[in-house]
Amino acid sequence: MECRICGRDGAAKALGVCVSCVRERPEEALEHARRGHERARAVYALPAEPPRSVGAAGARRCRLCANECVLAPGERGYCGVRENADGKLKNIFPKGYAMLHAYEDPLPTNCCAAWFCPGSQAGAAKRMVNVAVFFYGCNFDCLFCQNESHKELWRAPLVKLEDFVSGIRNNRRAYCVCYFGGSPEPQLPFAIKASEMLVREGVVGDGGVRRKPRICWEWNGCGNRSLVRKAAALSLESGGIVKFDLKAFDENLSLALSGVSNRRAFENFEMIARDFFEGSNPPVLTATTLLVPYYVDEEEVGKIAEFIASLNPDIPYSLLIFHPDFHMDDLPITPRSQVERCYKAAKRHLNNVNIGNKHLLAWAPP
Repeated sequence: MECRICGRDGAAKALGVCVSCVRERPEEALEHARRGHERARAVYALPAEPPRSVGAAGARRCRLCANECVLAPGERGYCGVRENADGKLKNIFPKGYAMLHAYEDPLPTNCCAAWFCPGSQAGAAKRMVNVAVFFYGCNFDCLFCQNESHKELWRAPLVKLEDFVSGIRNNRRAYCVCYFGGSPEPQLPFAIKASEMLVREGVVGDGGVRRKPRICWEWNGCGNRSLVRKAAALSLESGGIVKFDLKAFDENLSLALSGVSNRRAFENFEMIARDFFEGSNPPVLTATTLLVPYYVDEEEVGKIAEFIASLNPDIPYSLLIFHPDFHMDDLPITPRSQVERCYKAAKRHLNNVNIGNKHLLAWAPP
């Protein structure tokens, strides 16, 4: 549709504004985007913005993610899974549980790191599986989300920590564990505790010999810094991979597309790159960017790639072709011309660049 500010084509209906206006007239453009997020979240009874009840009696600040919601008694966080209950911060479910759905995904899988992860092929040769762990709730509100069912908290299974760990520990086919969602950040303490138990105790292997499962993460990366460090250390120890979805470089574009800032993602990415990446095998760190048509263009990709290269030009980077979903289903599959421009922009800075979801190019416009 036409942009409500400048009249140019290339605006998603849910946003109503084009990328040029987001960059050049952010105050006006973000007001349109804010209303789009408010409409999208109202369906799930989620707060339109991260609560900021500073000064309210009994208010508490949650520090599990970069949103750092300040919740008055009775308020629920932006993610939907944290609340202030009579002046105490807690999850909306019992202690020792998580809201998740876990399933076996045969290797090789569609993991965003499969294109360079040797474990995917090694696991496939042994007919092993990835235990995919889908967490409900998210600290972002991506209008293009391809897993929006994570917002349906009333449908979420409750899983006890000990049962979750035991199920994986006794599964001879469990080769790796990948946490995604939603995004793991709102339930990261549970995931870290479970992963520590799995890495320490191992899973049942051939001849009764226990082995460490690979621990992997697919997240927006805006979690609590100390928790993110613990998660990365577990991946390094187990041969797993931490995948950041660097959605945009321009903070205003992140606000427009995802409802919140993603600055913390870049800070956490830099921390892991500097402290864990060098010498890791397989590479413990990777990044992806979804090529949202008309919005995440070569300017965004070039700046993200330049940032990654400033840390290490060998960090793998994957550009994902967009499929119309959720509230941005009026956009096309990423045009071929956009894919080509973005790929060239990334290759100017990085040595290892991949195009993901290539099968969608068969239906992509020029």
